[in-house]
Amino acid sequence: MGRKIRVLIAKPGLDGHDRGAKVVARALKDAGFEVIYTGIRQTPKQIAMTAIQEDVDAVGLSCLSGAHKKLFPEVVKYLKELGGDDIIVFGGGIIPKEDIPYLKEKGIKEIFLPGTDTKETIEFILKNVKKEEWMYKKINHIGVAVKDLDKAIEIYKNMLGLEFKGIDEVEEQKVKVAFFKIGETNIELVAPTSDDSPIAKYLEKNREGIHHICYEVENINETLEKLKERGVKLINETPRKGAHGTLVAFIHPKSTNGVLTEICEIPKWKKF
Repeated sequence: MGRKIRVLIAKPGLDGHDRGAKVVARALKDAGFEVIYTGIRQTPKQIAMTAIQEDVDAVGLSCLSGAHKKLFPEVVKYLKELGGDDIIVFGGGIIPKEDIPYLKEKGIKEIFLPGTDTKETIEFILKNVKKEEWMYKKINHIGVAVKDLDKAIEIYKNMLGLEFKGIDEVEEQKVKVAFFKIGETNIELVAPTSDDSPIAKYLEKNREGIHHICYEVENINETLEKLKERGVKLINETPRKGAHGTLVAFIHPKSTNGVLTEICEIPKWKKF
């Protein structure tokens, strides 16, 4: 579910001809990228600062004045100084072929000469931009804490008419869980099987009702690592076994505006 690739198109130096840059910007926008065009006569430092502020994935530079050997490397230099080492830089314009090795040595990832099909630029960006994906696929279920599971099943199945998918017991957490399918997600009724179950303790302090929301992810271990890197408080720093053979982990409500949040990974051999 990662955001769209963001590309900054810029004209460094005193070059005032921007038709080609606008053509590339339009082609990238039509290809589904988010494009920021800074206009003409920008300094390398201004371009780098804008790239950081706009949180772009790539910077495309256009130069027809002959100053590319000075201006392009300066943009790369300022990006590094500002912490944008991961932003790829590519260029185009009137650039002699013999200058290309020098520019690549200075950190310009690719040079596109006049007449290059914009499809090549698009393919280059798609191939080289490492866009961070958080791997959230959907809301897997909403958990509802209940005291009497059989009674709750009767309500959701026969009175509300939801599609009943069955019951599972999670011995580790001392709970029984009933699932109801609704669209692409589920309602999960959770009832304690022991007085010392976490759900039993929750029900002692709270009424029956929504207990947590669960997001399905592609890779739970990678997601947990990303959350930890960002300072998110976790209840489970490593996954544990959940209902139906899933791997689950909980995020502390303090990090999610008071909402107990679960993430889960569904085994490839079983989707429910």
